Amino acid sequence: MNVSAPTSAETLRRTLGGLLDGLPPKQATAAVERLIASYRGQTPTDAPVLRDRSDVAAYAAYRMPATFEAVRGALDGLAEAAPDWAPGSHVDVGGGTGSATWAVDATWDGPRETTVLDWAEPALALGRELAAASGSEVLRAATWRRAVIGSGLTLPEADLVTVSYVLGELTAPARTAVVAEAARAGQAVVLIEPGTPEGYLRIREARDQLIEAGLRIAAPCPHDGTCPIEVGQDWCHFSARVSRSSLHRQVKGGSLPYEDEKFSYVAATRFPTEPAASRITRRPQIRKGLVLLELCGPEGSGLTRVNVTKRQGDLYKAARDADWGQAWPPAPQP
Repeated sequence: MNVSAPTSAETLRRTLGGLLDGLPPKQATAAVERLIASYRGQTPTDAPVLRDRSDVAAYAAYRMPATFEAVRGALDGLAEAAPDWAPGSHVDVGGGTGSATWAVDATWDGPRETTVLDWAEPALALGRELAAASGSEVLRAATWRRAVIGSGLTLPEADLVTVSYVLGELTAPARTAVVAEAARAGQAVVLIEPGTPEGYLRIREARDQLIEAGLRIAAPCPHDGTCPIEVGQDWCHFSARVSRSSLHRQVKGGSLPYEDEKFSYVAATRFPTEPAASRITRRPQIRKGLVLLELCGPEGSGLTRVNVTKRQGDLYKAARDADWGQAWPPAPQP
């Protein structure tokens, strides 16, 4: 894994600030309001969501830092399940300005071959600019190519295929086709959607489709069986902390220096992995001498609650330091 991820996040914010300086606030706000509806999956379409340079600039300021952190969180799940694996090639479907490509570069030292596909040329153009200013050889060498994301999509075979915050923009037939093609082309497939009930349902459907295509679930699920969550009662999602630049706060109309990005994801592979024994599915609740963990465990065990008490020594210390989305129990330290 690449230990320079925090530097990459800061580099992304700095690069965004340099390229988007001077964006008219009223124009950015109007574009952001329309993009929010698309981001929440309210406007499935067969047309590009990002239409021109102002749309793309607003999108980059509004969404790139959060998307980067969410994708990196999902990729960390895959990296933990396959610690000796690293992708030599990567295809990012609907990659737009390149958030997932930045996240892949922050997670592994490579890959050496990266292709970003999107149907909006303005997004690809800005993605190239950001990559050129990144300082990363991998990002600067990436191929940015226009493609219609939907039925009829053909992907080059790759070690890793990512599809982040795209499925909600597609009609149901296009969504099925994109997941099927990702499963065919990728040795590993990582899908990320907003951490909403609707986003979770799209991930759940895609998870079933990946399993039917012969892939194995690496993360976040501890198994390939049916998801134990009762639809309509809850949904599986996680959270990533996002540091917000002054530009980001200006466009989003907030004052806090950070925000929490909620996301749902699935990572599946055609090679053996070591999924978590259990996964922490909610933020741990810390009480005096007690930590309450909500877990998704092995197939058949369903969703459980575990109380870790102070009398459990090192396990209690680990529980106090544990975070939402992490594997449980922690791996033994050498």
